Amino acid sequence: MLLKLVPENTSIPFLKFRMFAAVASSLLIVASIVLFLVNGLNKGIDFEGGIMMEVGTPQIVDVAEYRAIIGGLELGDTSVTSFGEAIEVADISHRVLIRIERQQGDDAAGISDADAQLIAVEKAQTAINASIADASYRRVEFVGPKVAGELVEAGVLSVAIAVLAVLVYIWFRFEWHFGVGAVVALIHDVLLTIGFFALTGLEFNLSIIAAIMTIVGYSLNDTVVVYDRVRENLRKYQSMPLDELLDFSLNQTLSRTLMTSLTTLMVLVALFLFGGAVIQGFTAAMIWGVFVGTYSSVFIAAPVLVFLDLPRGALLENDDENALPKPQFD
Repeated sequence: MLLKLVPENTSIPFLKFRMFAAVASSLLIVASIVLFLVNGLNKGIDFEGGIMMEVGTPQIVDVAEYRAIIGGLELGDTSVTSFGEAIEVADISHRVLIRIERQQGDDAAGISDADAQLIAVEKAQTAINASIADASYRRVEFVGPKVAGELVEAGVLSVAIAVLAVLVYIWFRFEWHFGVGAVVALIHDVLLTIGFFALTGLEFNLSIIAAIMTIVGYSLNDTVVVYDRVRENLRKYQSMPLDELLDFSLNQTLSRTLMTSLTTLMVLVALFLFGGAVIQGFTAAMIWGVFVGTYSSVFIAAPVLVFLDLPRGALLENDDENALPKPQFD
């Protein structure tokens, strides 16, 4: 049924919209940067620092019960993650990791930041003990702002290295023009994803960094599929104008692109609706990433080759015997 929804043998003039797409994308990038500077990101405990408590029980306790207990203490941003139910260590068969945002001290009341963390831990333990029998605390740790800052640097560096590696990979596989096009598309996707989180206020944590890296891979895969077809057609149809050849290549890969996007979105939407609050931010980022990644592969990565005036010489060497006449469009 899904196959019937995906068009085949299309002849959509994508390149006619390249100036409109360039202006729209530029405005969205500027808006994303402004939103980031004005609103900032709703950084999670991974980046802001906070309290981590590992709680174990001999019986299985629903994670939702922990969330209800901790959420009612008004300690700010909190999260609860299950370690699983099949682990049995020292009479502990079920463990959860509770994260609580860094608490602020009160100078007027004589409470330092360190004391504020201890008060929050005591409050959380008291509430848990009152509701859950035989709860034990295997570890209680505090992630300071220095560690959180190092995580931010590591996250930014990982994305930058990924983009640089993409540039080198595409450059060697194709031509440097293709590498620039792929990197421009990836930067476009990353900036719009950051703008999305600045606009929505969804929590930005390490899982979102993982989502951004996944978006980079997804977008790159789409772009490489298009570029492979472009390179193949450059060798086959040497007399075809570049903009027409790009349209032809995009239409040839459109069915595959839409199929991949639709099937991926079906899974992500199901995870977003039924996967719970723990992965909601990750799946929201991935859903947004599928849209912008598909868009950038068609309207950013391909048109950049026209803007850079892609030369055909290196790609057409010794291929004269394989050249085909210009195809006829309906």
